[in-house]
Amino acid sequence: MKTLYLCRHAKSSWSMAGMADFDRPLNERGLRNAPFMANLLMERGERVDAIVTSPANRALTTARAFATALDIPDARFKQDRAIYHAERSTLVHVVNNLPNDAQRVLLFGHNPGFSELLYHLADAGVRVMPTCGLARIDFALDDWGAVARNTGNLVWFDYPKNHSGQE
Repeated sequence: MKTLYLCRHAKSSWSMAGMADFDRPLNERGLRNAPFMANLLMERGERVDAIVTSPANRALTTARAFATALDIPDARFKQDRAIYHAERSTLVHVVNNLPNDAQRVLLFGHNPGFSELLYHLADAGVRVMPTCGLARIDFALDDWGAVARNTGNLVWFDYPKNHSGQE
């Protein structure tokens, strides 16, 4: 069995006019929500073998908060430029090429691609992933290359606003 966790980056800042989209940092809320959601994942007892993230600042910062909380070694933390603002088909390709020695992978990226990917892999009625939204999808498969439309089962979906004080 393979498990894919999808996480949209935490809330980013728009306060610096003229800053390139790729370089936008997390805002105050994002800097609170990323470690909060990472700790929730840890408290659930979820084990992650590898993290793959968009290299955009807001996604990378979110991913690093999770890597710290989950104690993911650098060797299991990868940046993939293909994820940055990728369409669903590109994201499926990224998933299909994950290393098979990793059973449970946490992927960080952007909307609308991540919402579309979640809907594509596990049509469970989630149409939009909010910032720092986190989903667990299980696949009754042994090979990431076999992941395709509706092959996944959405086990849970969570986001900061589900928890009081995390707006």
